[in-house]
Amino acid sequence: MTVIYLVRHGQSSANIKHIIQGQADYPLTELGIAQAEAAADFFETVELNAVYSSDLQRASRTAEILSKNHFQKLRLTEDLREVFLGPLEKRPRADILKEHPQIATKGIAAAGIEGTESFAHLTERCARLLTHWKKHHKDEAVLAVSHGGFIGILLMYLIAGEDWPRWKKPFVIGNTGISKIVINEQGESEFHFINSTGHLQRMK
Repeated sequence: MTVIYLVRHGQSSANIKHIIQGQADYPLTELGIAQAEAAADFFETVELNAVYSSDLQRASRTAEILSKNHFQKLRLTEDLREVFLGPLEKRPRADILKEHPQIATKGIAAAGIEGTESFAHLTERCARLLTHWKKHHKDEAVLAVSHGGFIGILLMYLIAGEDWPRWKKPFVIGNTGISKIVINEQGESEFHFINSTGHLQRMK
């Protein structure tokens, strides 16, 4: 079996301004760093055999903080990047919703806006990641730091495979939300928890 911990990055400078990020690169805020440090407490007692991250700095910095006590080399990959949103990136969410009201019901990835990442490419990314983890981390635990939109898609892919675009994504992943999935010997996905943010309660 393979154990996968998916974690969204901490709050970024764009999150606080309600700006659509996509694959645009933004740093963590002071709160985002504190959120990552709180999440690191959760992983203190978790054995990790590998740490992967999106190469965007809000994710890679989060991964560095989460894995500081695990002495694992950080493996950066573009496959864990957020969904590419092309013409929507670096713009206020409110402005985009006015121009493309279908986003409110369909979500950005499914809104069919020209210049954004295709379902086919997102599916390829999901398949590559999972194939790699299952092949190279059998009977091991993997930490993967990514982004809210892509984590939701990866979870849907684990449930529905290539049919994931047909279903409305039910997941909302908060900053440093932790999800644990176990892929068993039969290749089935067991969801232990999704978007756990209990570590943030201790910050208050």
